[in-house]
Amino acid sequence: YIIAHYNYLFAYITIKMSDVKTYLIDPIKKFAADSAYLVRKCSKPDRKEFAKIAKATAAGFVIMGFIGFFVKLVHIPINNIIVGGM
Repeated sequence: YIIAHYNYLFAYITIKMSDVKTYLIDPIKKFAADSAYLVRKCSKPDRKEFAKIAKATAAGFVIMGFIGFFVKLVHIPINNIIVGGM
């Protein structure tokens, strides 16, 4: 019964090689070509550009750290009021 049911299910599935090419191989080839194009167009940043990016990243870390600190600072008393008021 299981084998007959298995054959019945797969009798309707017909995969043509053109479908495989269209839906599987072509997108992979396009992705590979786009990736190769991106790598060819990318360049290593010079020292000045790298320093600029590093400073911006550090500033972002500092700002996010202060935001997290102040959120925690405000959250602690509110949590104590909610939990301590019982």
